[in-house]
Amino acid sequence: MRRVFLGELEEVVLLTVAALQESAYCASVTQTIDQQMGRSISFPSVHTTLQRLEEKGFVVSQMGGATAERGGRPKRLFTVTLAGQRALIECRHLRAQLWEQISSPILQLWGV
Repeated sequence: MRRVFLGELEEVVLLTVAALQESAYCASVTQTIDQQMGRSISFPSVHTTLQRLEEKGFVVSQMGGATAERGGRPKRLFTVTLAGQRALIECRHLRAQLWEQISSPILQLWGV
């Protein structure tokens, strides 16, 4: 099985799509990252990242219904694929393994 490596922004955007479920579109992903992480991120950065994740097969998109708030234009909605789910699980597992390697005295010193 090929190992999956996600960049930090890819991981954050993919996690956000998973959290938003059926209401994940570029603007909602951007807003959620701003609000939840206190991290200002540009709409074009999220858009490019979503395209890259779709090319990698980690998300799929479909056009939603038209909305008045968007001048009658439909939203492109994103959903995490099975491959995307596996990538997120692997990322979580790898991070957990690294945290487990930090000794207790260091974690206590850090207040963790």
